[in-house]
Amino acid sequence: MRVIFMGTPEFSVPILQGIVDAGHEVCAVYCQPPRPAGRGKKDRPSPVQKTAEALGLPVRHPVNFKDQADRDAFAALDADVAVVVAYGLILPQALLDAPAKGCLNIHASLLPRWRGAAPIHRAILAGDTETGVCVMQMEAGLDTGPVLLTVRTNISNQDTTAILHDRLSLLGRDAILTVLADGVSAQAVPQPEEGVTYAAKIDKAEAVVDWTRPAVEVDRQIRGLSPFPGAWSMVEGQRVKLLLSRVADHGTGAAGEVLNDALRVACGEGAVDLLKLQRAGKGVMEPEDFLRGFPLTKGVEFGDAEEG
Repeated sequence: MRVIFMGTPEFSVPILQGIVDAGHEVCAVYCQPPRPAGRGKKDRPSPVQKTAEALGLPVRHPVNFKDQADRDAFAALDADVAVVVAYGLILPQALLDAPAKGCLNIHASLLPRWRGAAPIHRAILAGDTETGVCVMQMEAGLDTGPVLLTVRTNISNQDTTAILHDRLSLLGRDAILTVLADGVSAQAVPQPEEGVTYAAKIDKAEAVVDWTRPAVEVDRQIRGLSPFPGAWSMVEGQRVKLLLSRVADHGTGAAGEVLNDALRVACGEGAVDLLKLQRAGKGVMEPEDFLRGFPLTKGVEFGDAEEG
């Protein structure tokens, strides 16, 4: 098929690569413009732009589609379909209608649950045991369109947002290839009106660990915010990012108290084992290596001071 691809972050890259590898004609790639990044604040192209350029594909990155010339240029591509994956712009109706078979969105949740910006984070934070990807026919509403294909996967108690992100990206690739292989002829099924939830963008304020919460909730927070923005807590006057944990099989103490020499920490109910941690300016470490450079003895408490 003749495909317009629209995506920006790393999540979208395997999907673009898969469409090219399957032999479809990608006539243009749309992504967000390069943004200042790094110490020098130089403009850095997005992962999708770098991949597209490496594949020799034409890249476009309009700031928005308010300019009629940008809309006309999109329509002039005369595409069969547009595939949209974490693009970052809301598409006006004129663009949704331009390709012969419309615009298809790959969304990383089991719609209508977790419409919106942060479905992977929210699924883990909420304690969902299952998620997946949906290939949806786009319409004007936020992730409201009818669904052509759903692929499911379990969420384990070891999954972080990073792990689930990579798994769902590959599932999204396989799902869109299935839809494209049959010429987008699958019957789109309207989303049910029941079960709608919204995955609000993650606020950095959500990353501060409240050790008075039950261990299962603290564990979800740590895994659900890993690697970004990263749950964190103060201990011994230093801010420590917590990137992996598990609910401990036993352990009680004051909320935030270190219970042993392997970084088991008490919560309001139960305890968690901290498995990956990071101090400012240091790499991510497992408990043994972390404690070698920053000893924390039994009885020390996380959350002992605010960042300052």
